[in-house]
Amino acid sequence: MLSNDHPYIKPLVKAFKMAADPANAVFQKAYMRNQFEFFGIKTDARREITKNYFRSSRIEDPVMLEKLVKELWHLPQREYQYAAQELLEYHKKIWTEQTIELIEFCITHKSWWDTVDTLNSYGAGIYFLKFPASKKDITQRWNLSSNIWLNRSSLLFQLKYKDKTDTALLAQYIKNLSGSKEFFIQKAIGWILREYSKTDPVWVRKFIKENKLAGLSVREGSKYL
Repeated sequence: MLSNDHPYIKPLVKAFKMAADPANAVFQKAYMRNQFEFFGIKTDARREITKNYFRSSRIEDPVMLEKLVKELWHLPQREYQYAAQELLEYHKKIWTEQTIELIEFCITHKSWWDTVDTLNSYGAGIYFLKFPASKKDITQRWNLSSNIWLNRSSLLFQLKYKDKTDTALLAQYIKNLSGSKEFFIQKAIGWILREYSKTDPVWVRKFIKENKLAGLSVREGSKYL
């Protein structure tokens, strides 16, 4: 196991501590329902720190990338998980077929909407375009899982796909989860339908009309119709 004294992580630790804002940390922690500790670094400032650092300190080894992402994930402040996501996405050129295991690890550990949704748009979504052969088997397992964050991911990994969206898969996954009482699932159904309606409003209108969905999902999905 690496530590925050690891040569690669140490500069990030130093930069985050220097940029810390205790007053803002209180607000950020409350916004996330007191589930995570924060340094209090605002998003733009944090991204500037990580972008500049990753640009000057590239990783070439997928094994090392996995170790660093997991180590950052285990550190207490939430900014470290955000940095881990950014580190992973920044090095997408060295992803392998096994990278999905790392993405799934991040989805299922310290899970909340802030990390899970980013891991879909800039993790799983990118991965399945790069390795499409594994898309159906993995996302179907997520869709049928007892883990709501994997369920949510089975819906949202296609969020940025536009005309590349697999509508047959999307329709089946929504139908499988349409009876869920879970807010994060109902919201995700509405969100993916709303986003896809920008590409094919006719398909979305027809799908909403022909299927029984939660009111929240219908309201969200119909916003642009």
